[in-house]
Parts: sequence; C-alpha cells; structure tokens
Amino acid sequence: MANTYTQIYIHYVFAVKHRKKLIDPSWKNELYKYIGGVINNKKCKPIAVGGTSDHIHILVGMIPSISLSDFVRDVKRSSSLWINNHFSLCHTFEWQNGFGAFSYNQSHIQKVIKYIENQEEHHKTETFRNEYITMLDSFSIPYDDRYLP
Repeated sequence: MANTYTQIYIHYVFAVKHRKKLIDPSWKNELYKYIGGVINNKKCKPIAVGGTSDHIHILVGMIPSISLSDFVRDVKRSSSLWINNHFSLCHTFEWQNGFGAFSYNQSHIQKVIKYIENQEEHHKTETFRNEYITMLDSFSIPYDDRYLP
C-alpha cells in the first residue's frame, strides 16, 4: 500500500515534580498553547491540553512513527525549558518522571476533551492521586503504589 492511514488517540497524564503546585493560572493557557505548538512540530495533532497547578492532561492524535516515550520526553523537556526561561519561579520547574498514556477510539474523543477541559472543577472534589488510580484501574493497568504521584 502506498500510503499509511492511522487513527491513534492517546490521552497523556503527567505531574509536576513532587506534585508542587507550580503551574500558575496567570500563564497556564500560554503553557497549553506552547505545548500545542510542540505537538504540532512533532507532526501530531493537539486535540486538548489542560490540567491544574500540579499536573497536566493532553489528548493527541498521534502519528505511528513516534514512540510514546519519545513524545512525552520531548514535550516535557521543551515545556520545562520554556517555563524556566519565561517565568521566575521560586523553584526550577521540572516534570515528575513517568507518565500515563491511555488510548481511546473516535467515539470517546468528545468525552475525553470535556474531561480535560473540566480539570479545575473536577479537582475541587477529587485528588490527582485518586483520579490517576481510577484511570489506571479502568484500563486494567497494573501499578506499584510506591511510584504513584
């Protein structure tokens, strides 16, 4: 076949190192736009980017030639550098090691987008840790509690 056709939707979740609340509301939307640009530069499609002061969710239309780990490494590295170069923080900004990656089909995309857009409201009643465990459990992903955020 001459062309490759794919439809790969991945929902990424990762936290600020030590879950420090360093993502400031005054610049979080700029961060989300920047991350969208990084995703575009990787030839992927940013569908939704959102989160809270201590973690982020990204829904991406992936291309098959990039690995999940390489993708997240590049997004984390670029966004950390951008934050540290543009904003004075009392700490050096770093993302926590590791990430969650969850695949969805087309029929679930609108629900995931709404979920990501509603993160601030969602976390008024649920901790990030509980949210993350729920996601891991719902996808039947085994985990070691010692390494959860």
